[in-house]
Amino acid sequence: MDLEKLAGEKPLGSVIQGSLSQGLEVRLHPDVSVEEMRVGKFLVVQGTRSRFFCMLTDVALATASQRILANPPEPSNTFLQDVIAGTGTFGTINLTPMLMFTPEVAATEPRPGSKKKATRLSTLSSLEPQTSTTMELMPVKTIPCHFSQVFDAAERDFRAVFGWEDDPSRRNFAIGMPIDMDVPICLDLDRFVERSNGVFGKSGTGKSFLTRLLLSGIIRKQAAVNLIFDMHSEYGWEAAREGKQFSTVKGLRQLFPGQVQVYTLDPESTKRRGVRDAQELYISYDQIDVEDLALVSSELNLSEASLENAIILRNEFGKSWISRLLIMSNGEIQEFCETKMGSKSSIMALQRKLNRLNDLKYIRNTCPHNYVGQILESLEAGKHVVVEFGSQSNMLSYMLATNVIARRIHQAYVRKSEQFLQTKNVIDRPRHLMITIEEAHRFLDPATARQTIFGTIAREMRKYFVTLLVVDQRPSCIDNEVMSQIGTRITALLNDEKDIEAIFTGVSGGQALRSVLAKLDSKQQALVLGHAVPMPVVVRTRPYDETFYAEIGDVVWAEMPTATVFKAAEAARADLGV
Repeated sequence: MDLEKLAGEKPLGSVIQGSLSQGLEVRLHPDVSVEEMRVGKFLVVQGTRSRFFCMLTDVALATASQRILANPPEPSNTFLQDVIAGTGTFGTINLTPMLMFTPEVAATEPRPGSKKKATRLSTLSSLEPQTSTTMELMPVKTIPCHFSQVFDAAERDFRAVFGWEDDPSRRNFAIGMPIDMDVPICLDLDRFVERSNGVFGKSGTGKSFLTRLLLSGIIRKQAAVNLIFDMHSEYGWEAAREGKQFSTVKGLRQLFPGQVQVYTLDPESTKRRGVRDAQELYISYDQIDVEDLALVSSELNLSEASLENAIILRNEFGKSWISRLLIMSNGEIQEFCETKMGSKSSIMALQRKLNRLNDLKYIRNTCPHNYVGQILESLEAGKHVVVEFGSQSNMLSYMLATNVIARRIHQAYVRKSEQFLQTKNVIDRPRHLMITIEEAHRFLDPATARQTIFGTIAREMRKYFVTLLVVDQRPSCIDNEVMSQIGTRITALLNDEKDIEAIFTGVSGGQALRSVLAKLDSKQQALVLGHAVPMPVVVRTRPYDETFYAEIGDVVWAEMPTATVFKAAEAARADLGV
């Protein structure tokens, strides 16, 4: 078989040694410059029977003799350098095989227990896209033989592995392109929302843009409904674009006006930003539980004794315990402690510190309207909800409101899921919900992960149809058990060794990918690995610009002037009698 003809281009090098655990070492051919090889590149090794899809993890220089190193040619002697290049001196690369395709197995007889059949190797030479029903990629359980040829991955290889966005059999979304080709790299959104996921990267690497991309794809493909806790007001409406010249990017409400609703904990700030139809959101004291205060104990400087006495107060006064505490006099506190075995000093300290909650604009003594229930109704109707914090974006405010709202939403989903499991009626099946949180390590660090609703959701995975999208710059501060449950990890540049190590918690073969992650560019590059992609891949992330708006947005709404949009919305509500 003519391998060069099969691959459609010249080979880059030959496999000279390697192992299944350590990867393959490849010697580059004399006419291939080592400077063309970049860490994270996607390459293909054609073995005798199988085709191996690999990632380039390291680049090195080698010599055929130590004498060359002992007596190197003079810098001006370019003739001698050219003579020994490729023979006396050469480049090597290390590859990590990620997937393999063995057409002979399926062409002769199917594997036991498998209903899928792979195509013959000759079909890979066609640019016709392959689907999961025509081609079966398998985990790597062997390696190619000596001197197997290595090729640049072609468009057909990317499509065979990652699919394409218009695949009718999957909900694929193109998140970006390979670092050296213009071919879409797609996430399988159905698999993406099945588990909790993470977007990681140090400050300034574009985590917010990555998150907007993902949320836009999920909304467009209707893979799940989203509840987004927008700490810095970046996702719902316009946000500033990074760069020397000031410009803005559209928010989800502008891209999908008919599908996204904005709730705000700071109505004045939201109105100043030009969001005209945001709905106000308030939280009452009777919605705050002791577990919520335990989460923000460091921000409020609450001691363990204060939290223990808070439990005594809750057991006595029920949901209204905070309201009662804040109006209690010293004498009433003294009398309470004498009858209920409480600590006067701890309760007085708790009263003094809880007065800080009055500074939060969205806190009320009582709320006649059930705002959290309204959010739940929106989610059940298939609407995506963005909760903006405006000026209330300090950690105390963000962590308290987010935990209170998410806990009540999760309780409702647990009830609906249990009802569905009982009736098994499709009508009772809850819509899959993905909750997006920023500064995730504040909720999921080892000390508090078991106290927050987000730790519970991460461990439950999809049992109750609720998963997380965590956005964070310090993955090393997230509890290891939670990190092991993160299904898909989309990671921009990280420099801290602990953060890099945390990304590969629970990932087989993660050691080989550490160098790939450390060598990413600081902008518009990310390593994608996990449940939603067949193999790890480095991508140039898709630009979030006018072209993207036209491709992904709700065209009927997005192309209309703003005033026309609101008039159309009012007309539609009038037609429905709303």
